[in-house]
Amino acid sequence: MKRLFDLLFLLLLLPFVLPLFALIYAAARVNLGPGVFFAQERGGYKGRRFTLWKFRSMTDDRNAHGELLPDAERITPFGHFLRSTSLDELPCLLNVAKGEMSFVGPRPFMADYLPLYTPEQMRRHAVMPGITGWAQVNGRNSLSWEQKFLLDLWYVDHQSFLLDLKILALTVRKVVARHGISAEGESTMPRFRGTGE
Repeated sequence: MKRLFDLLFLLLLLPFVLPLFALIYAAARVNLGPGVFFAQERGGYKGRRFTLWKFRSMTDDRNAHGELLPDAERITPFGHFLRSTSLDELPCLLNVAKGEMSFVGPRPFMADYLPLYTPEQMRRHAVMPGITGWAQVNGRNSLSWEQKFLLDLWYVDHQSFLLDLKILALTVRKVVARHGISAEGESTMPRFRGTGE
């Protein structure tokens, strides 16, 4: 049922999304140069790894030692706009089409976090990861890691079609208001380093 909804919703969105996708792609080429897409390995359903796709929002600027500069120094004004409006997430629709993600579910975190989870935290992978989720509409990146896990697990235990519709509606409101884009002093969130963060 959920997979069917994802595919039908995706088909419904395509006529509106494709022109926007093309426009952002062109603008990203002008603002960031080649390499418009950002690909990163994430932890998905049942802990399986997959490649998540987004529009790139940062440069590859490095210091004198060849190390990448902090995120806050590499994000461009155009990239900040993409993130604040969540338009950088549009390529995730490819992950939905492939069945690696759903529209609604716990956000997939970086794959190298997987060994750091407690068995309880790992339960967030009992459902398909989502473009948006219960944690995103209840604080997004302004939440602590512990709060995010609690909200994700609440979703796992209470998921339903009506709850997904509610989350989608709340997501539109949050995106318009641009709430919770980043944690204080961070471009997004600090790294997760295990229980106790």
